[in-house]
Order: sequence, then C-alpha cells, then structure tokens
Amino acid sequence: MKRICVFCGSSPGANPEYVEIARRLGHHLADRNIGLVYGGGRVGLMGKIAEAMLEKNGEVIGVIPKALAEKEVAFTRLADLRIVNSMHERKALMADLSDGFIALPGGLGTIEEFFEVLTWAQLGIHHKPCGLLNVGCYYTKLLDFLAHTAQEQFVGTESLSMILVDDDPDALLQKFERYRPPKIDKVGWALGFNET
Repeated sequence: MKRICVFCGSSPGANPEYVEIARRLGHHLADRNIGLVYGGGRVGLMGKIAEAMLEKNGEVIGVIPKALAEKEVAFTRLADLRIVNSMHERKALMADLSDGFIALPGGLGTIEEFFEVLTWAQLGIHHKPCGLLNVGCYYTKLLDFLAHTAQEQFVGTESLSMILVDDDPDALLQKFERYRPPKIDKVGWALGFNET
C-alpha cells in the first residue's frame, strides 16, 4: 500500500482520545512508509493527523475544494495541497490517489465519504479495503445499525464483511494488509439469491 485516504472531522471532538488516535494513526502510517491522502484542512482531526505525518517526514497529500481553501481552513504548509473545484472532484481524486480508506471519528461529511467508497467497493468499482477506527466506541451504534440493515435484508452480510473495524491504528493497518475482498453478486442478491 502506497497511500491511505483518511476521512475525519474538521473538529477535534469532545473526547481527547480522538486527537490522540489521529496522531497515532499518522505516526503509524509514516512508520510504515504509507502516504496520507486527506481533506486538506488544518483544523480538527484533519490538521492533527497531517501534523503527525509531517513530524515523521511522511508523505501528505491534501485535497480541498476552492471554496473551503478560500475560507482559510487549508493546511498551506503541505508540500502537496491540491485545490479542486467541487466536493465531487475532491472525492474522486482522493479515491484515485489511495489504496485504502479509513474513517476516524467525524461528522456528516466523514460518514458520507466513507459510505460512498464502501458502496463503490460493494459494486465492484474498486477492491480497496475500507475501515473504521472505532476509538472510544464512536462507531459502535453505527455498526449496530448496519447489523440491523442486514437483519432486515437490505444489506448482505458479505457486504458488511468489507468493513474492517478496530480501535487500534496498528491493528487496523494489519487487517488492511491481510484484506481480500469478498465476491459479491449485488444483482443476484437483490433478486433474492445469496451473495457469493
């Protein structure tokens, strides 16, 4: 893996552990010579993970829409800060640059970005690992809801198996290294057949 895209909050959150885990993930990526692709912000968890990478001379690529860059939230100290025209362009570029995706704690944007790349994986558009860093049980209720979607037969269990989860950055990265995507027949499953 050359680069991992990290989705995370533009706020530090209420729990100091969120900042700590963002910094730890940045250090683990840099120690493994894995580059960071992220939303290009200097605030919140976004800024913390980028700073942690830079402390260890890791590769950081920030991708930010022009409208946000003009609001002075861009991390202008980055050697590779890419300013794009729209959120759609941002997400497409981040996906193209990355070999996997991790969501740290974050808000609606973080959740939306993670589910978009997860949906692409479910549809076979890419076969890259997608993981949740579940620090402080931040994503536990979301995972409970996803189990409910499978129970109600809107999401197959094979699709849910694509979500790698851990509360430790190093352990999650090890799961990324071992990941093999399941074979999913999305059309057949929707018509009432089992996923294969």
